[in-house]
Amino acid sequence: RPLCAMDWQVLTRELSLYLESQVRVGFFGSGVGLSLVLGFGVAYACYYLNSIAKKPQLVASNDRFCRFLEEYCPVVTETYYPTIWCWEGRVQTLLRPFITSRPQVQYRNELIKTADGGQISLDWFDNNDSSYYPDANTRPTVLLLPGLTGTSKESYILHMIHQSETLGYRCVVFNNRGIAGEELLTPRTYCAANTEDLEAVIHHVHSLHPSAPFMAAGVSMGGMLLLNYLGKTGRDTPLMAAAIFSAGWNVFESVESLEKPLNWLLFNYYLTTCLQSSISRHRQMLEKLFDMDLVMKARTVREFDKQFTSVMFGYRSIDDYYEDASPCRKLKSVGIPVLCLNSVDDVFSPAHAIPVETAKQNANVALVLTSCGGHIGFLEGIWPRKCTYMDRVFKQFVQAVFEHGNKIFSM
Repeated sequence: RPLCAMDWQVLTRELSLYLESQVRVGFFGSGVGLSLVLGFGVAYACYYLNSIAKKPQLVASNDRFCRFLEEYCPVVTETYYPTIWCWEGRVQTLLRPFITSRPQVQYRNELIKTADGGQISLDWFDNNDSSYYPDANTRPTVLLLPGLTGTSKESYILHMIHQSETLGYRCVVFNNRGIAGEELLTPRTYCAANTEDLEAVIHHVHSLHPSAPFMAAGVSMGGMLLLNYLGKTGRDTPLMAAAIFSAGWNVFESVESLEKPLNWLLFNYYLTTCLQSSISRHRQMLEKLFDMDLVMKARTVREFDKQFTSVMFGYRSIDDYYEDASPCRKLKSVGIPVLCLNSVDDVFSPAHAIPVETAKQNANVALVLTSCGGHIGFLEGIWPRKCTYMDRVFKQFVQAVFEHGNKIFSM
């Protein structure tokens, strides 16, 4: 029969007495064991509340932008409580893909042609059931840019779409060339510095819905690409605003951090194999221009970029490519409101490389820096299956821009 409330009380009391007796027996009949457990728990809780759970640092030179965020995106001023059992940056980075849920999203795929004869795969979430914006012509649109080897199937992209769906918005995911299952029609893929494909996608989406409010959000390399585009175009863009998450600000510092022994073991080697896997399917096409055997021998991201990426896009050296790909060098030229979220314990973007002083020189830029969160981690709650801190920042900022953006566009 089902247990009633009285049964649960009795069972809980007996279980507590049993556990207490076992702890005492295990420590030679004394209460030392229970005292140690309780003492450790109290000490850990104090350490967590004093050193781990903190309000993020909000960096912005524009008082109006700050007030706008405080009023319409208050999450950036609230204490961030990382998951108490996995707050360390590397752990958050590693666990997020396995812990977080994967909301179901039905996409409509579109392949668009590029000027050089290639093609780009776009995955649309039209949200035609939107009750807030039933008119597709004026339904707000969010362009999403995944990370280095990411696609529309990444859990963080699915969560952004889920958040947008509840607000009635439409989303379109920009998949970089050759990684979303489509054929590579030319011997060219993508990189963080070349914005031609992104420019084509933004123009295409805007031409389809010219009356719809339009903004973008980029994650990791997607955020770097978006920042480099914004630094190039200034105010000359149909985007109203942008959100950037876990961007690598200085590529030289990022690869140096990733080449430290532990980081190489946990992240660099795996990321390199992912890059190699993403191009191996197109080997026949790419062999026309590259020594693919040499590319496949790379054991670090730097080696891969030296043999493949920098060569593909015509850079004289890998240093020239990394300098051009670093968004910190273009931040002064950003001409629309941009919110950038980073964690200072992100090994992909070291804290000392985050351009705090440069951000203070551009009234359009706001940085939100958390003490924990790792790279695209930002887990919170005891069992962080659903919404993360990053997801909440995304939702509140996108809603703030679409519904109250007129209050910052006069900055």
